[in-house]
Amino acid sequence: MTGPRKKAKSRKGEERARLLAALANPAPPGGIGPRVVQLPRHLAALDPADYRCSLLAMQLADEWVEYVAATQIGPQAKNYQYAIDHFCLYVDKVLGAEAEEASLADPDLLDTLMKWELTLPEEYAESSARPGLLASSLRVLVIRRDDHDERTVAADLARLARGPALLGSGESMERDEFTRKEKLAIVRAAWTSAHATRRRIEDSWALAGQGRHSDQGSWTRIADLLWGLAHEEITVEDIRRRVPPSREWPLDLLEFTAGPGQVLNPATARMQLVRRLVAHLYPTALDLHAFRVLLMDATGYTSEEVMSFGEAGVEFLPKGVRLTLLKNRAERLRHRAFRDQNRPETTAPDDEDSSGRLTVNWPRREASEVVRQLMDLTARARAKAPHVTDTLFVNVAVRPDHTVVFDRWTPSQGRAQFRHWLDAMNVKVKGDRHIGRLRKSTKVEKAIVTEGRIDAAADDHTEETFAGHYAQGTTLRIMSGRTIATAQQHWFDQALDRVDGPTIVTGSGDIDQGLLEETGLTSEEAEGIMAGQLDMGVSHCKNPYQGPYSRPGELCAVAPLRCLECRNAWILPTNLPQLLLFQAHLERLRTLLTPQAFGRLWGQSWVNLNTVLGDRTPEELAQARKHIEAGGACLDLPLAAHTEFDG
Repeated sequence: MTGPRKKAKSRKGEERARLLAALANPAPPGGIGPRVVQLPRHLAALDPADYRCSLLAMQLADEWVEYVAATQIGPQAKNYQYAIDHFCLYVDKVLGAEAEEASLADPDLLDTLMKWELTLPEEYAESSARPGLLASSLRVLVIRRDDHDERTVAADLARLARGPALLGSGESMERDEFTRKEKLAIVRAAWTSAHATRRRIEDSWALAGQGRHSDQGSWTRIADLLWGLAHEEITVEDIRRRVPPSREWPLDLLEFTAGPGQVLNPATARMQLVRRLVAHLYPTALDLHAFRVLLMDATGYTSEEVMSFGEAGVEFLPKGVRLTLLKNRAERLRHRAFRDQNRPETTAPDDEDSSGRLTVNWPRREASEVVRQLMDLTARARAKAPHVTDTLFVNVAVRPDHTVVFDRWTPSQGRAQFRHWLDAMNVKVKGDRHIGRLRKSTKVEKAIVTEGRIDAAADDHTEETFAGHYAQGTTLRIMSGRTIATAQQHWFDQALDRVDGPTIVTGSGDIDQGLLEETGLTSEEAEGIMAGQLDMGVSHCKNPYQGPYSRPGELCAVAPLRCLECRNAWILPTNLPQLLLFQAHLERLRTLLTPQAFGRLWGQSWVNLNTVLGDRTPEELAQARKHIEAGGACLDLPLAAHTEFDG
């Protein structure tokens, strides 16, 4: 039994090696020779030999590798990798032993693919966008394979991949921007971190200048170890083999390795020492977060863009800097100049003023200063990574196998992410600790400066993008609410100031001309009312030729039906009998018209009439009714007032 097992194990190993080799060197569509594809290190985990459906996994992996190489999509490539892994595991589970024959050329795979897509939402929260993303990622690979003439995909599978999605896109919660206080704290911490990193590296290189080779000096002296690494006279492997155990280290080396107030672990002491030595000579992944924050604050552009220019994309101006910014997602290349601010004659202390506003004694929003410091800080690291030319963000890392790697900075991996930097700098923020919120804070500030004009705030993307991604922030919602409330209050005040109803003159005695003039009438208007020349039926009118319902100079055509809604009307105590008759007329109309029609035609008159009558005493109302019963009052209305309900 030993022989066959060894042979089976050997065959599986050979197949695994063949598949991995094919992943690293997929054949071109024409099959003419191998084509080497350089995959990112974090994407090398997918191995088709780990699945029972190895042929299917191999087909999808080929398309994935070529797609990553052709599009350079970066971290988003993990979505395709996870979709392949998830689908292949599902195929192994559902098909069992038949999974070994599964292939994209097999039309029977259609049902399995459809069921896989439909079961994806079961693993995620309701309205999650993840199931739709995985399904669409796998469809992209199927479509890509179907586009090749030399690669076979079942017609039904291709039709499904190109057809409408079975899953919705889900819903995503837009991140809110950092508050003004939080952003100020982040920017201040970034300057503090940048200065501390620069001092650390400068002091370490100065200390290395005082050292010598550890064979001549000491393998436990910090200056000698720094000198050896700085001049490449010793390697990390030399330190691992020749540095004595930590129990024999001097106190300064123990404190240097463990950090202030920390206890050194003897099992990992040499690795900690190596990483600490390298971190004192070159910037680490955690150090570069500060410069990304400062560039985003100084330029107002996204994290992706401020990391997209290398030394060739920088042009220093007499008073500023011009940068070449690339945004892969929008496929846009911009050349932007950022001018320096005029420096104040006196600098403010690093403190908060009486209003609570943060004032700092360092360059604010000067992109040229940040770029200069970043170029100086990463110059040695970039010299050791000549293959990286499209970014200034180059850092050093010591891998678990004791190899030192200089490469482009990947801020979203490991334990050196933005949230870890916030913890290290003791910056407290509410909500999601994501760098994208800093960009939104900048966009909100721009919207405030431009007084809410979207076309000005959306100067580096479309107005639809601004409305969808930036206009939902708390600050802009508060501003919008205040604007709406202010506008509402303005029109409410206007409505209160404007008199759209009659002026009521009350009193139990005689109404004289002087009293009318005190209410705002001229002497001629008061005299005309007293003489009865301006009596319109239910009220008096100060000027029937300047009514709001007719052209200026023409006699009012709606009296007396609209007098109770007119600001020219003056109601005297003598008009009370006509008002009661008009009330009876409106009550009859209420029984003939629908509530909607009555409210539209007579609603305001009805409200104003009840208000006027409600201010009269019971004695006044009783006296007016006696006057009506005695035949001393009548209401003259046009014929239209009696026939309108027929419509």
